[in-house]
Amino acid sequence: MFEKLKAKWGISSNLQIAKIFTVFAITGSTSAIISSPFKEFLGISSENLDWYLFLPLEIIIITLVYQPILLIVAAIFFEFKFFWKFEKKMLRKIGFKNLK
Repeated sequence: MFEKLKAKWGISSNLQIAKIFTVFAITGSTSAIISSPFKEFLGISSENLDWYLFLPLEIIIITLVYQPILLIVAAIFFEFKFFWKFEKKMLRKIGFKNLK
């Protein structure tokens, strides 16, 4: 399984896989925690919005917070190059075609 990931991601060591998984884990948890004050500031909560409005807004906010945190945590683990490539690929998929 890890060999397929290493080939797909263009990496060579198991240590790099461990660092990448760690970056994803830290970033996911941190973005969920940090997005709470943004939601409070904007007055977005499940108490004052119906679920069909709250959930999409929550996903959008967490996604927007996730992106810069991913690059910051990646830089701390010396994996910025890998994650910048990952970010550009994702941004191209959502419409930013001119990223190089």
